[in-house]
Amino acid sequence: MDTQWPRYEVFKQDNERKVHEAVGSVHAADAEMALLNARHVFVRRPSAVSLWVVRESAIYSRTAEELAANPPIAEESTADPQRYLIFTKDNQRRTMVFVRHVGEVTAESAAHALAQAIPQFGGEDVFAWWVIPASEITASPEGEETAASWFAPAEDKTYRQQSYYGFVGSRKAVSRKP
Repeated sequence: MDTQWPRYEVFKQDNERKVHEAVGSVHAADAEMALLNARHVFVRRPSAVSLWVVRESAIYSRTAEELAANPPIAEESTADPQRYLIFTKDNQRRTMVFVRHVGEVTAESAAHALAQAIPQFGGEDVFAWWVIPASEITASPEGEETAASWFAPAEDKTYRQQSYYGFVGSRKAVSRKP
């Protein structure tokens, strides 16, 4: 029996001009608790206007190596089409961000969505793909009042580098010779 809470991936949008980016994960009993945990962990600095969380098990992920070995096949399906959000990792520079939201497709399955997304969102320069059903995403509340209560408190927090605080610890007394 597993005693761990499920893991939720957290996506943060720094401002309205930027897209949501995966910034880490939290463990929580449900999506609402995951959203609150994400707020406390990832909104410590004033650059946030929106948060999304999604249960890790809902993410269909493939690396470039996996796709080279087994390309996605857009099979015929009788399932109802639904919206899928597409995320990609296209560089190795930013270690804090794994994938970025690049767009949406409508498809019958996650594999079918990936098959549509690869030519649409640049397949050859992508290291990793994440496909997430839009229905699985839990978002922070929208609206000016709600956004203020969720994200404005971080504006008053001063962020300082560790070196700002100087040395903290016990020092040995230095005896000086006369």
